Amino acid sequence: MEQRVTLITLRVADLDRSRTFYEGLGWTPAAMGAGEACFFQLGGLGLCLLGADAYQREMAGDAGKVAPGPTMLAHNVHNKHEVDTLFSFALTQGARLVRPAEEQFWGGYSGMFADPDGHYWEIAWNPHWPLAGDGTVTIA
Repeated sequence: MEQRVTLITLRVADLDRSRTFYEGLGWTPAAMGAGEACFFQLGGLGLCLLGADAYQREMAGDAGKVAPGPTMLAHNVHNKHEVDTLFSFALTQGARLVRPAEEQFWGGYSGMFADPDGHYWEIAWNPHWPLAGDGTVTIA
């Protein structure tokens, strides 16, 4: 198996609410899937918001056997100022504050919010992981 992820799927309780939240952040849906899914193109990666019923069908019933754990995603930026700007903007779009943006023990600066379904998003500036012009990260 190649070391790659091409699609991240998040289970959402209300697809319209979640799509509206991400559109409020400035994201543009790439496609809709039969009213049960919404896809976003994220550079070379895709994000899928999948309604709870469709998620359960996709998992062939397995999703109900174990309590779902929280999901944490990260959006790295080029500098500290971008952390504050994006973090503040997300909160105006209905995100819930989890951890305010602040200096971190690892030498960077980050904060965390939760989307309407409780998926955690860290907005981070990490001086040890440089971003290319297209926003791709190099984990050093």
